[in-house]
Amino acid sequence: MTAYLVTVRSLHDPTAPDHLFLIDGDLDGATVARLTTDLLYDPVVQQASWTPVDDLVDEPSASATGVTLVEIAYRPGVTDNEAESVRSGAARLGIMGLRTVKTLRRYRVAHPGDEHDLYNDLIQTVLRYPEGAGASERRAWYMHLICPPADHEPLVAHIPITTASDEELMRISQAGVLSLDLEEMRAIQAYYRAEGREPTDGELETLAQTWSEHCSHKTFKGRVRYQNQVPLNPQDVALPAEHYPSLHLLSRDCEIDSLIRTFLMAATRRVLDQRRDRDFAVISAFVDNAGIVAFDEHYEISFKVETHNHPSALEPFGGANTGVGGVVRDVLGVSAQPIANTDVFCFGPLDLPTTELSPGVLHPQRIAAGVVAGVRDYGNKLGIPTVNGAVFYDRGYVANPLVYCGTVGLAPRDTHPRAVRPGDAIVVIGGRTGRDGIHGATFSSAELTHTTAEEVGSAVQIGDPITEKKMIDVVLQARDRGLYSAITDCGAGGLSSAVGEMGADCGAEVELARAPLKYAGLQPWEIWLSEAQERMVLAVPPQCLERLLALCASEDVEATVIGRYTDTGRLVVRYNGASVVDLAMSFLHEGRPQRVLEARWDGGSLPKPQMTVHNGDQDRVDVAHLLLALLAHPNIASKAPIVRTYDHEVGGRTVVKPLVGAACDGPGDAAVLQPLPSSVRGIAIGCGINPRYGLIDPYWMALACVDEALRNVVAVGADPTRAAILDNFCWGDPRLPDRMAGLVRAAAGCYDAAVAYGAPFISGKDSLNNEYRDAEGRRTPIPPTLLISALALVPDIRRAVTSDFKEPGNAVYLVGLTRAELGGSHLLDALPASCISPALSDALTQMPRVDLAQAPQLMAALHAAISAGLVRACHDLSEGGLGVAVAEMALAGNLGVTLDVRAVSHNPAAADDLVLLFSESPTRFLVEVRPADASAFEAAMTGHACARVGTVTEADVAITGLMGETLAQLSLSAVRDAWQGTRVV
Repeated sequence: MTAYLVTVRSLHDPTAPDHLFLIDGDLDGATVARLTTDLLYDPVVQQASWTPVDDLVDEPSASATGVTLVEIAYRPGVTDNEAESVRSGAARLGIMGLRTVKTLRRYRVAHPGDEHDLYNDLIQTVLRYPEGAGASERRAWYMHLICPPADHEPLVAHIPITTASDEELMRISQAGVLSLDLEEMRAIQAYYRAEGREPTDGELETLAQTWSEHCSHKTFKGRVRYQNQVPLNPQDVALPAEHYPSLHLLSRDCEIDSLIRTFLMAATRRVLDQRRDRDFAVISAFVDNAGIVAFDEHYEISFKVETHNHPSALEPFGGANTGVGGVVRDVLGVSAQPIANTDVFCFGPLDLPTTELSPGVLHPQRIAAGVVAGVRDYGNKLGIPTVNGAVFYDRGYVANPLVYCGTVGLAPRDTHPRAVRPGDAIVVIGGRTGRDGIHGATFSSAELTHTTAEEVGSAVQIGDPITEKKMIDVVLQARDRGLYSAITDCGAGGLSSAVGEMGADCGAEVELARAPLKYAGLQPWEIWLSEAQERMVLAVPPQCLERLLALCASEDVEATVIGRYTDTGRLVVRYNGASVVDLAMSFLHEGRPQRVLEARWDGGSLPKPQMTVHNGDQDRVDVAHLLLALLAHPNIASKAPIVRTYDHEVGGRTVVKPLVGAACDGPGDAAVLQPLPSSVRGIAIGCGINPRYGLIDPYWMALACVDEALRNVVAVGADPTRAAILDNFCWGDPRLPDRMAGLVRAAAGCYDAAVAYGAPFISGKDSLNNEYRDAEGRRTPIPPTLLISALALVPDIRRAVTSDFKEPGNAVYLVGLTRAELGGSHLLDALPASCISPALSDALTQMPRVDLAQAPQLMAALHAAISAGLVRACHDLSEGGLGVAVAEMALAGNLGVTLDVRAVSHNPAAADDLVLLFSESPTRFLVEVRPADASAFEAAMTGHACARVGTVTEADVAITGLMGETLAQLSLSAVRDAWQGTRVV
């Protein structure tokens, strides 16, 4: 056996890192030369050399610069996709003697310590040596990478808990990263006392995974004792209980048995009971890996949004990368073809001083760059367009970034089998099993601390999109041939979760020694719990097994039979015959004690902002400067530097893209897709998120998020009466009463909004315990964050509209009532205290409230106008209100606009220039209409606030105030420079 080092250097860029390949196997020098020449380098721009590792020697040189050379490699066990590509390429060249391939990068560093931003210690290992020296260290390091020391022989351990005290039970939970509380540990103890034995390590790990917050949603399924310590304000008291039943419920103390059943599932049942039109009917909600609605008589659409928050905090690229891969497999788990991805990120400020970072926390710039690169890498390589998303920046996300990944799927109706039958083979297809991802489910159910990286570094993973792409091809063919009776993905908890859930109603037997491994040395429980990526589990009828295995072989997808489903009602797992797990399915899935949580609400109001008054008058506001400052705000500014890294065209289904307008550089409200080339039917995909409202009152945040998600899809031509929505809650520690109360209020708001709009929830996910605890024990929670994703039918994609102004002379209408609602708005970030008037001060204490009695009808009326061809452009009003919306439409269309705030429909308290321009009242749209269609449009909007507020012009954004004066006159170049000049990644 000879190991070779191949070094590839740039011919033209001396600062570029060297690419190194460690190659081990039954190879001679001539074969390595051929492999290098034919596969590993491009002679036009690179030079290459190769040498046996044993022949490396120090090469002192008088010309040495004194720099330090830093070599970086993936740790043993971490997925190395480039190395796998070398293996595959070598096989295609007929070179079959390869045993091991490792890829490395070598950097030249002038100052020691400069290399820390080049690698992540969780997944990579580093060697430093002076230029011209270090040969012996390199030889030893290379051989360690090629042949890491073997771990212990596989064994099954028994954990003594039957006689353990409460303190000992909790020590066992903490030491094993089980994230189980005392009541849960007591329930497990009682089970094994009845069994008359001690649990194995595999059984404890299986129970911890199945009962984890991530997998069992025990907070949302728990019993909540809610205390309301503040009376409803007069505004809310006047709201009719008919439209706001949950708000009135929470005005008093109450007990709630399961948030998911009481609010989310109940909303869906209520909506489905009321819906008479079965078009876009719900096929599956809350029971499958993804929600499913009927697209037409022959096809269905699935949608799922997941989070990958904790992994992305530790290793941003890998966390986001595997987040995309995981949610794609969720859609594949309902037998659908993934056709579009979405992404929503919440980061800390990119300009945060490094001195303000806690130990072990990555800088927001590094997190943002890694997350965006991870999403780009996976989605682009899979050939799935990323078509919709959002980015939000706030100091609350510095240590706990949020990474939401979504996937939309398309499938023929009634082709997703769900019935596992005893006797079906348990078949694992896709990637091999490694130590990567272990404790992912339990790790994601706990808070982050300054020691998390050291304790659960194995939870971090790197994805392999090429393996997943091949697996997608296999699953879709197997679906069409009827080769499986059920399918699910190996996500959190790995085989334990997948096999355990699929066999919950019958039983399963597994032989872990059959599972294909990336490398030797895994303990049986690690094989069982590994969250190695790119794997699916299928239940395959015996008569279909041979055909399925042949199909997988034809597509170069590994497939292995690891067991069978039974009728015993038990989960039995062995390793070479030794018992690893033997649990009653009933206890595994129903034995967890219901969590009881305390919730205490004492918030919901905003103090008046401080006003600085000079000589009895406020300073005059420079509205032009203020508008430009808002356009440059990171939460409002263009996200083109992120969007442009994604492929949003692949597949040929994207009708309305993320960036729109004359130069395709304006903001799109939502994406429109044409799933089938033979039909003009389409779907719109949008989202709503505003964590600032969550810091005030999560109930109204929930209403605002639902309203925004639906506004966005309506603005591009979707029918709001044929929409479905998804919820994703990201919260702090629910065991703290104030955090739990906010979560209750957000779920209650979801119910009221979904019922009012007639939009059923079809899927959801919660990510709790998003808090950071430093070495001194100080806790920092994220802002209460709710993402609502909307999926709606576009009856005719030819009627889809975008937000860019189209033609000078067209009328501009503001649809919807403007109220004095600036609480939680972005205006305060840009407005000096000396410019806050009393009216503005009052408005800044009022957070936006959705009028559920009027909003659904307004959206339906606007949709009818769009469907009738009366609307040339439409844009929803959100962050920054009217001022930002009109500027965005102008820059997108490369056209000017005159705006007169005197014409804005508003309530009396909003009679202030800044309130009218920057209020963030919900359910409002800015609409461009041809003069010839103005009367028809106004007639279509009868009964709703609708006023002509401006005209499209050739150039400049001109704004007139309440007193008839010019508030702002801005060139399009100034508007565009402000909006496009902010760093967002």
